[in-house]
Amino acid sequence: MLRDITIGQYYDVNSPVHRLDPRTKIVGTVLYIIGLFCVKNILGFLVAGLGLLAIVRVAKIPLAFILRGLKTVMVLLLFTVILNIFLVKGDPLWQWGFLTISRQGVYTAVFMALRLVLLIIGCSMMTLTTTPIELTDGIERLLRPLKRINVPVHDIAMIMSIALRFIPILLEETDKIMKAQTARGADFESGGLVAKAKSLIPVLVPLFISAFRRADELATAMEARCYRGDEGRTRMKELKYTAADHVARGLMVLFVAALIAARYLPSVTAIGAFLLSWW
Repeated sequence: MLRDITIGQYYDVNSPVHRLDPRTKIVGTVLYIIGLFCVKNILGFLVAGLGLLAIVRVAKIPLAFILRGLKTVMVLLLFTVILNIFLVKGDPLWQWGFLTISRQGVYTAVFMALRLVLLIIGCSMMTLTTTPIELTDGIERLLRPLKRINVPVHDIAMIMSIALRFIPILLEETDKIMKAQTARGADFESGGLVAKAKSLIPVLVPLFISAFRRADELATAMEARCYRGDEGRTRMKELKYTAADHVARGLMVLFVAALIAARYLPSVTAIGAFLLSWW
C-alpha cells in the first residue's frame, strides 16, 4: 500500500506534457489549485474533472496508476467526510441522540471529498511529468526575483526537490522494514490504538537511521561532485519556453476561467430566470 503513493514519483514516458517547461507546469499547478478552491458547485467539479482527465490522457499516464495513489489517502478522505457530515449544522436528515446528519453537511462532505481527490491527482501530475532536476530548476527560476533581497532561492528549490524525491524512497524503505519485522513475528494489526502505536517503534527506529544514512550519502555524493550551491553553477539544459508552453499557458488560463465562471453560473441562471419570469 505504501508503494501506491504517486506524489514524488516520476513516470518516464515521452508525451507533450513531459516536454513542457517545468515553470509552465509549476505555474499551471498553482493556478489549478486556486481555481479548484474557487469551485462551489457540482458543475465546477465536473469541469475540473474533465480538464484533469484530458491532461492525464495527453500525458500518456495510465489512469489506473494515478487512481492507485488515492488508496493511501482513503483514511484522510473518510475522516474528512465523517467530520463534515456530523459537524456541519443545517436541515436535519437523520438524528439519533446528539448525532445529526444535515443536508448541508452531506453537501459539504461530498464537495470536500471531491476537492481533495482532484487536488491530489492534480499535484501528482506535476511530479509524475517532471524530473527532480527540472523541478529544482523551475522553482529556482520562478523565485529568482527574491534573490535581490538575499533570499536563498537555490537552497529552497533544492530542499523542496529533495523532499519530494525522498517521499517514494522513504515509503519503499518503510515497506521493506515492515515486511522484515513481520517475517520476524511482529504484529502491526492486532490490539488497540496504543498497542498499534507501540508496534510501530521497531519500524520508526530503523527508518530514522536509514533516513539519516541516505542523507549522509547524498551529502557525500554532492560534495564529491564539487557541489557548492548556486555560485558558479552551470546547467546542461537551459530552460527555454517553446510554442507549446505558450499554448499550454493559454489553455490553463481558459481552464481556470471556466472554473471561476462555473462558480457563478447558478447565480447567473437564477437571475436570468427571474428576469424572464418578470418579463
